[in-house]
Amino acid sequence: MKWVDINEIAIGLVENHPDVDPRYVNFVDLRNWVMALEGFDDEPNRSGEKILEAIQMAWLEERD
Repeated sequence: MKWVDINEIAIGLVENHPDVDPRYVNFVDLRNWVMALEGFDDEPNRSGEKILEAIQMAWLEERD
């Protein structure tokens, strides 16, 4: 899984953090949680604010 696999990442975050409201997660925690997902294998420095925002939005949609 890479940073661009936004929907797959969102599914993993829903599964790993079912009680968390994505609207209140800061980007530092979000980045760390994504990198901790099973199957995630990408360079940490490839993430940026735009990717993290997209992941957060996808996580919100997946959660609802």
